[in-house]
Amino acid sequence: MSTPAIVVDGLTKTFSGHGRHKVTALDNISLTVERGSCLAVVGESGSGKTTLARIIVGLETADSGTVMLNGNPVAERASRRELHRRAREIQMVFQDPQSSFNRRLRVSTAVDEVLRAHTSLDARERRDRCVELFELVGLESRQLDALPGELSGGQRQRVAIARALAADPSVIVLDESVAALDVTVQGQILKLLAELRAAKNLSYVFITHDLSVVQMVADQIVVMHRGAIVERGATAEVLGNPRHAYTQLLLACVPRPGWKPQRGLIRAFREKIAS
Repeated sequence: MSTPAIVVDGLTKTFSGHGRHKVTALDNISLTVERGSCLAVVGESGSGKTTLARIIVGLETADSGTVMLNGNPVAERASRRELHRRAREIQMVFQDPQSSFNRRLRVSTAVDEVLRAHTSLDARERRDRCVELFELVGLESRQLDALPGELSGGQRQRVAIARALAADPSVIVLDESVAALDVTVQGQILKLLAELRAAKNLSYVFITHDLSVVQMVADQIVVMHRGAIVERGATAEVLGNPRHAYTQLLLACVPRPGWKPQRGLIRAFREKIAS
């Protein structure tokens, strides 16, 4: 048995609210992402899924619990060498790539910065590698010299994926990475992610609020509500036979042909969850 890509055990995280009030973002979260697989973490805003993602990549620390990345602990106080190793193993793609690019610099600069940090390639070799990465994610070499504002949202997200791949990671965390895109472009990016995972044996943690997009990429689903996991299982099982009322609510809210908001049904689900 190979070592899992990610093992999360007993993660707890609280934030200070108004006055002395504490908000529990994560409540004893445990999960495993097998090597080469995709785990979708699903929940509405405030469910704790983004906090979980940020702790996994080391951008935030947990109050308690552990995260293992390829068999190594994600330490709270890591050395510079450890941070460098971790950055090579795991990368993150955010919802809005526009905000993570310098609007005055060519988009190739963002990819080149990663190559300079994690490889010994010279300037010409880095340029050639940027071309390879752009082509890998479905962009043209001429777009290397574009400014972020000259690209569409889908193209910017492709650049963000190329930037993540530049470090040659084994794990990528995707935080609402298709939420800001229209349906057609969503499908294109999800297809790209599936192809990259198969070609490079990548492991994904796919954070989303939308159950309708996970079936294209996810092997397993974890459903989070108010900081806790309320349901987990194989994608087909969870989508085809949801057992928890909150999962049923999320599926009831997925638009379909002829779909209309079912306010009475949604209200009943929420009352059932609250009880």
